[in-house]
Amino acid sequence: MPTIETVAVNVERWSLTSPEPFETILARVEREIGRPEMNAFGQRAASAKTLADLDGVVNDAIGPAGLMEFVRFDHGAILRKEPATNAGRILRLVIGNPLIMTEMAKHVPDAGSYAPVTVLMDERQDGVHLSYDRMASLLAPYGNSEALKVARDLDTKIEALLTKAAS
Repeated sequence: MPTIETVAVNVERWSLTSPEPFETILARVEREIGRPEMNAFGQRAASAKTLADLDGVVNDAIGPAGLMEFVRFDHGAILRKEPATNAGRILRLVIGNPLIMTEMAKHVPDAGSYAPVTVLMDERQDGVHLSYDRMASLLAPYGNSEALKVARDLDTKIEALLTKAAS
């Protein structure tokens, strides 16, 4: 018989609003993160024989911010298909670093549910909103100080990236 458990997670949503144009902010984010072709990246990562080999594969894929894009979803393009919707641009970027995820997941396996992180960029009347859920808040219920330290470092990295892109 399986064991079923429910854990409450109090999520901290970090957000900022920028008057800069959506395209400008996106271009700044893209300059800071790697955007590897994911099939090739996956093959190279799978063929790595050692952790040092994997480090090399990941380091080749990340950008100056130490992060890479795994996938993006253009929610705005879908929303704009409905004529009554007055949707601006809404883009979900899934970004992170497999080595950072590994450092968290070896202490808290559930970190794999939260990493890489989702960054949401959306246009509204008051500007472009950049938001994401802080990793440290997602891992806090597990009470592992090693994983929390890595999560806080990741949060700092993500927040610095978004603040720089929005400024």
